Amino acid sequence: MNTDTMAGNWKQLKGKIKEKWGKLTDDDLTTIEGKADQLIGRLQERYGYAQDRAKKEADDFYRSCNC
Repeated sequence: MNTDTMAGNWKQLKGKIKEKWGKLTDDDLTTIEGKADQLIGRLQERYGYAQDRAKKEADDFYRSCNC
């Protein structure tokens, strides 16, 4: 996942992230603010994912949205 591109497209990504992972709050999204490691950490916290799974989920999501 290219974190520079993710940060640059953050406004568009926020809505898509909220649709996919509804347990993430607006505060979570503010904290994440385009940082891949923060997204992975929040997925682990909210969904109980292992780090490897959270990273894979985030990478797969990012690839699927063609950002």
